[in-house]
Amino acid sequence: MRLGPGLSFSWRRAFGVSAFNARIARRTGIPTTRSGLDRKIGRFFTAGLLSLLFGGRR
Repeated sequence: MRLGPGLSFSWRRAFGVSAFNARIARRTGIPTTRSGLDRKIGRFFTAGLLSLLFGGRR
């Protein structure tokens, strides 16, 4: 909800939903956002591909 220039209200932040999601993501190491999950999966496959091509972990 927009309240004016530079001011906004988020019910998720007011009720602590954002902080809860961030805490869970940090503890489990699994991102709760789609972009974060996509990045993590991409890194996983890239590391696996590099280890197959060059032998060993990079």
